[in-house]
Amino acid sequence: MTEGLFDFDTAVDRSGSDAAKWQEGPDILPMWVADMDFRSAPAVQAALEARVAHGVFGYPAPHSAYFEAIANWFARRHGVRVRRSGIIPTIGVVPAIQAILGALCAPGDGVIVQPPVYNRFLSALEHMGCRRIENPLVLRQGRYEMDFADLERKAACSQARVLLLCNPHNPGGRVWTRAELEQLARICARHGVRVVSDEIHGDLAFSDHPFTPFAAMAQDAAAGCITCTGAGKAFNISGLQNAFVVVGDPELRALVEAAMTAHQIRDLNPMGLAATTAAYTRGEAWLNALIAYLEGNERLLRQTFARHLPHIDVIQQEGTYLAWIDGRRLGLSSEALADRLVREAGVRVTPGSIFGAQGEGFVRVNFACPCARLEDGLDRLIRGLSR
Repeated sequence: MTEGLFDFDTAVDRSGSDAAKWQEGPDILPMWVADMDFRSAPAVQAALEARVAHGVFGYPAPHSAYFEAIANWFARRHGVRVRRSGIIPTIGVVPAIQAILGALCAPGDGVIVQPPVYNRFLSALEHMGCRRIENPLVLRQGRYEMDFADLERKAACSQARVLLLCNPHNPGGRVWTRAELEQLARICARHGVRVVSDEIHGDLAFSDHPFTPFAAMAQDAAAGCITCTGAGKAFNISGLQNAFVVVGDPELRALVEAAMTAHQIRDLNPMGLAATTAAYTRGEAWLNALIAYLEGNERLLRQTFARHLPHIDVIQQEGTYLAWIDGRRLGLSSEALADRLVREAGVRVTPGSIFGAQGEGFVRVNFACPCARLEDGLDRLIRGLSR
């Protein structure tokens, strides 16, 4: 299906484009790494073409239009006021999180995570010498919830310094509600735990599940929060290495800026600046059409599993383009399951075990592709998971 003026049905040949996702040849269909098989918004492509035509690609510094685009997007799309002075551009969310942990934690300090959770959270803790404090999510009737009683206990730990929040949650597919975020904020505030919120998937919330930035919380909670986000996931421009961190409190912002500078992650790509500015100023109609298309793909995936693979549960999806599939009834490890899908069905997915022990037996499937390609992928998944 084509959503209005925007074509998401035409398959793009990504071979020869240095795409990490498409490195295994024509016999393997990749449904793993979190990038989309769609061209970015026409406004983004036009901005990049104009930037290339300029012909000079020296060291950039963000122009006022970049900061205005971000602030206006947050206000228009999410009803949140972001001051230009609070925006710190960076090359990516993951390196920013690692630098922030270095600023807020000493080796051995505790960082709360909510597994199964984005694997780069876990590796960042290891690299910075932080102690992992787990507040596992609870799976109830096919939907993940936070365990607030356990969070209260973990936040009260004397070593707990930071909570890494994944909002929306990867790989669990939850778009946290305002009520859930408010309860989390109260618990963390009570125990002096700083919230660092990864919101890179925030603009990919489904229409029935509005996204609430953590910065929309009460003033004190919002000021003390550090938000890491960008246009990379929603507009499929992650390879242009442009993201940003938002910090309301001036003293905290100075600390974060110093850490990011020390980690040398503030030298930006001029193409990323152009793409982000265009995405946030002229890309909203395309994004709305994209979300509608992704919702259709998610319905197709869910219906196909219900019809052909009823012994395997698909966790309820509220946002992102990453389906979380519960294969525990098959009695295989995530790695064995993923390996079987490659060998027997020619489809590569992400083994859930990389997201923590709570992901064992699950696999993550990327459905951000043209419908015909998704149908091919579902046929392969049926073949590999039927036994």
